[in-house]
Amino acid sequence: MAHQLRVQSRPVPAPSGNRRERHRVQTRERLYRAALDLFAERGFLETTVKDITESADVGKGTFFNYFPTKEHILAEFGGERMAAVERALATARSTKGSVLDVIGELAMDSAGQSSLNAALIRAIFAAHASCAPVRAELLKRKHASRRMLAEMFQIGQRRGEIRSDIPASDLASMTQTIFMGLTMSWALNPESTLRRTSNDVWHLICPTLKAVARTPRKTAGGTSHVARREHSLRAPKSKLS
Repeated sequence: MAHQLRVQSRPVPAPSGNRRERHRVQTRERLYRAALDLFAERGFLETTVKDITESADVGKGTFFNYFPTKEHILAEFGGERMAAVERALATARSTKGSVLDVIGELAMDSAGQSSLNAALIRAIFAAHASCAPVRAELLKRKHASRRMLAEMFQIGQRRGEIRSDIPASDLASMTQTIFMGLTMSWALNPESTLRRTSNDVWHLICPTLKAVARTPRKTAGGTSHVARREHSLRAPKSKLS
């Protein structure tokens, strides 16, 4: 029976509870990290479940106690990315500071991927391109992330910090597309760190996202319509002769 891929937010593992539960958490994390290392080294398609369990130093059957298929490792990875976006949204909702700074931090971290190496990112993109179930899950995750990003832009628009002449959904789509493309481009040719590259791009586009105070339109005589109207309101009415 086919196992449906579903991405859920992946919490950061924290050893707690009794010894058995801690052992389960540690084993799952060991399998997960071993799989990502092998995906980066060999590629997703070339990595087998046996390879993963040998690297994690557990029996092959142990893998299936935690992950139905190796594709579910990528779903787990997607959960980490989703959790990063959810944390950013929670911060945007509660912060008294700049919402653009929250969005920028998320973008510059490329939804949490700045700590990853280029080989792993290439392997993940290759898996999305070659595996239909993984690709379908990527699209779901992409749409969910975009909705959360759009809400962040909406918060900034309501506060007058972000331009409102473009719908928040369009700003979210543009920003997401730019940084997904940036991540893929960087993975193909990592001349500097992903964090630094993302930082450079964010500071290039950030000014275009800010709300700009409307400048009064000048008339032919050099005064603005606003100034002329204010003058007419202040000027005394002329007496009728």
